[in-house]
Amino acid sequence: MSRAGQAIKRLVDVLMAGVALVLLSPVFLVLAVLIRLGSPGPAIFRQERAGRDGRPFTMYKFRSMRSEADAFGPSPSSAADPRLTRLGRWLRETSLDELPQLWNILKGDMSLVGPRPLYMSQAEAFTPRQRRRLEVRPGIFGLAQVQGRGELPHEEKLELDVQYVERMSLAQDLRILWCGLRMSVRRQKVYQKWK
Repeated sequence: MSRAGQAIKRLVDVLMAGVALVLLSPVFLVLAVLIRLGSPGPAIFRQERAGRDGRPFTMYKFRSMRSEADAFGPSPSSAADPRLTRLGRWLRETSLDELPQLWNILKGDMSLVGPRPLYMSQAEAFTPRQRRRLEVRPGIFGLAQVQGRGELPHEEKLELDVQYVERMSLAQDLRILWCGLRMSVRRQKVYQKWK
């Protein structure tokens, strides 16, 4: 993507995240209260993830698991995962748990579209090709998510992330954003269907 394209992408990120934060502030408040009422612990989950060029940043999410769950354990692979709270299961399926990442976008840590941010330990284990996914800001929605979301094996997700970087364009971002929003509303392909 050209420098002009990158500047437009960043401008769109800031404008859309800013407007969404204002419009969705009542939703944030309601979800935060429901999370606190549903299980003990903070409403917002914070965790260090690998950002652009592998730099660490603090990612925000609405907490979907019980506070005593291993923060660095695997992501829930089924709706029956006992670590998920009842509300947390619904938050994950609708991707509403990702809403606090709009703050990450405004801060410049993330983008609306890009590879999902992974643990620092995962980034350290990347092959040279897989490290290409770190050339861009991580995103709320990514090519791997719209191609299969939770149903894809980890290695396949990483390859799709690299393909996103290699073919990055504003048109591709719009397609991914549209497909990602549609899949979230329909609650599609959230959990694994492979072993």
